[in-house]
Amino acid sequence: MKHPNILLTGTPGVGKTTLGKELAERCGLTYVNVGELAKEGTLYEGYDEEYDCPILDEDRVIDELEDKMGEGGVIVDYHGCDFFPERWFHIVFVLRTDNSLLYERLQSRGYKAKKLQDNIQCEIFQTIYEEAAESYRSEIVHQLPSNTPEDLERNLDQITQWIEQWRNDNN
Repeated sequence: MKHPNILLTGTPGVGKTTLGKELAERCGLTYVNVGELAKEGTLYEGYDEEYDCPILDEDRVIDELEDKMGEGGVIVDYHGCDFFPERWFHIVFVLRTDNSLLYERLQSRGYKAKKLQDNIQCEIFQTIYEEAAESYRSEIVHQLPSNTPEDLERNLDQITQWIEQWRNDNN
């Protein structure tokens, strides 16, 4: 494997997609937005009326990604992480955003009250970070602030340096 696999996770609205696309472009990696992958392949097992969204078929997502992940050089973007095989990732970044900013971002996406409230609580209680910490070795799980354009640049620089170091150490 010439390139590492990276998981970008965090509550919806924290900036995973912006970071992931830019990182893939800078580092020559493949970017996979699991939500888009599921939409394109209709990888769903139903619809959640309460949250007004499809329910991901996690097994079909795993099957769809298995070969690509084995090749390496993939950035996976998804707001959940506990169903991905631990062996897939060399590093996991959990993006975190201040609640007031997150609220504005999700509101601008048209999230309804319950979905908005539940996602804010998810961020407050560090639900995604805890899920990542329980699912992967602690030394590969890192939290990154994602509030400002400066945070985005710092995160891009930090992860790019990590990728370069990984490539040097593993090739």
